[in-house]
Amino acid sequence: MTSSFTHIQPLSYFFGCTMMEGGMQLINRDGHSISHNSKRHYHDSFVSMNRMRQRGLLCDIVLHVSNKEIKAHKVVLASCSPYFHAMFTNEMSESRQTHVTLHDIDPQALEQLIQYAYTAEIVVGEGNVQTLLPAASLLQLNGVRDACCKFLLSQLDPSNCLGIRGFADTHSCSDLLKSAHKYVLQHFVEVSKTEEFMLLPLKQVLDLISSDNLNVPSEEEVYRAVLSWVKHDIDGRRQHVPWLMKCVRLPLLRRDFLMSNVDTELLVRHHSECKDLLIEALKYHLMPEQRGVLSNSRTRPRRCEGASPVLFAVGGGSLFAIHGDCEAYDTRTDRWHMVASMSTRRARVGVAAIGNRLYAVGGYDGTSDLATVESYDPISNAWQPEVSMGTRRSCLGVAVLHGLLYAAGGYDGASCLNSAERYDPLTSTWTSIAAMSTRRRYVRVATLDGSMYAVGGYDSSSHLATVEKYDPQSNTWTAIANMLSRRSSAGVAVLDGMLYVAGGNDGTSCLNSVERFNPKTNTWEGVAPMNIRRSTHDLVAMDGWLYAVGGNDGSSSLNSIEKYNPRSNKWVAASCMFTRRSSVGVAVLELLNFPPPSSPTLSVSSTSL
Repeated sequence: MTSSFTHIQPLSYFFGCTMMEGGMQLINRDGHSISHNSKRHYHDSFVSMNRMRQRGLLCDIVLHVSNKEIKAHKVVLASCSPYFHAMFTNEMSESRQTHVTLHDIDPQALEQLIQYAYTAEIVVGEGNVQTLLPAASLLQLNGVRDACCKFLLSQLDPSNCLGIRGFADTHSCSDLLKSAHKYVLQHFVEVSKTEEFMLLPLKQVLDLISSDNLNVPSEEEVYRAVLSWVKHDIDGRRQHVPWLMKCVRLPLLRRDFLMSNVDTELLVRHHSECKDLLIEALKYHLMPEQRGVLSNSRTRPRRCEGASPVLFAVGGGSLFAIHGDCEAYDTRTDRWHMVASMSTRRARVGVAAIGNRLYAVGGYDGTSDLATVESYDPISNAWQPEVSMGTRRSCLGVAVLHGLLYAAGGYDGASCLNSAERYDPLTSTWTSIAAMSTRRRYVRVATLDGSMYAVGGYDSSSHLATVEKYDPQSNTWTAIANMLSRRSSAGVAVLDGMLYVAGGNDGTSCLNSVERFNPKTNTWEGVAPMNIRRSTHDLVAMDGWLYAVGGNDGSSSLNSIEKYNPRSNKWVAASCMFTRRSSVGVAVLELLNFPPPSSPTLSVSSTSL
């Protein structure tokens, strides 16, 4: 039988190859070649090696841990673990051995990590993370270690954050340690009520309560946490009370709490050092005009790390309506949100922030000028009444200095005012201070370098260019250099050590011009004008910018916002408010969580002006 393949052509016939000794050289006739790359090669190879490992084929190392034996291939372990690479490639005795015993590692965790070396897959969960992380750290499997840290970060809760922080510290997981510590500070009130907190050693408690970044609604929470920790083991901890009380900012406690809770606490009264701290706090309360001098680390308000500024626009009016509703601008999202409405409609209102509360002072409700005051708590998203001023005031100026709220000038329904008064939230009292030299309605005030400035306004006959400065220590007002322009209903704010005055009314027209005062030279200079003429607006500093909010352009109320960059000397538009607001009050709070969980439905109602 003869084959049908009577003649087989040589490869050279197809490829143009020439035969050479020891092989063949292919000549590509058209100058092209083919590149083959198998995307599954690595995967398939490791799957095959893992099957061989499971069957014990070609394994050249047996790992012994506790009573467990794990077979593997040195080359695979060394390729993904620096720990095994050093063990098997250096002049260590293990490099020549086929059996190696490992210590200080969990057997189940080791088995999972060996499996990971072959499959690149591992499941991290609550059941294995505490053994897996130290094992991955030992074997220098940083990817698994990072996955464990990521899982623990996602599990942070007030009940476990101290434990996770300690675990991260033990295993040198610096990023997790930093994040867990930040979480503890941000959720201190809830954390301080947990068993983990009660079991903390003294040093860790001191580190927490001495932090400027502790997030607490009031210093009372810190005091309560300290007492709870001491009373958890009163016999072993009572001697630490003086050290702990030095870290509690007693001067920032309300007077009634200080007297009814701190002064009566036997653990505090037992130590003479605590009596000195109590005297310091009472002195701070009894001498408000000296607070600038009495300032120290215990009078410094705490500021939560991670908090962002939120701008609140409160009340105001538009057309024939006076608003009680309020809205807030979140710089992180560039969005406005409606928040709880005040109990009273207020235009021509003074607004300022002390700590984590917003105060709406006086104003006009459409019928009468107001002496009432209310404050806003962003945590509960609710307003509550505060002690009323001694005088009805609308068109007033308000500012905060050394934790005290000042109200100056304004209109009481009959005449322009030059009187001023001061509110202390620690004692819930208003106190009259020296009157200004000039009656000022539609005045704005701001604080700079320990003094308060009353800027411009209207004295019943003319719009003012005059400015006066209040010194709280001497309780006196002093005239400073006049502005370049007469201004009432202007916006006033402080930024980078300069006092800015924007817009207002000069008696003939609404202004867009802006000027600033340098306290070092006692001089005013003009800067770039706003894009829009504004009066009865408000001006506030936030994130290194000046924000001009709402107001009136001479013909209508505005909902527009613009912001000034002092570095470029330019104004640019910002996101508009929902509502047009003239005679509006504005202030900024530093908030960790915003917007509030539930904001009330906006109810549109109006009162005739």
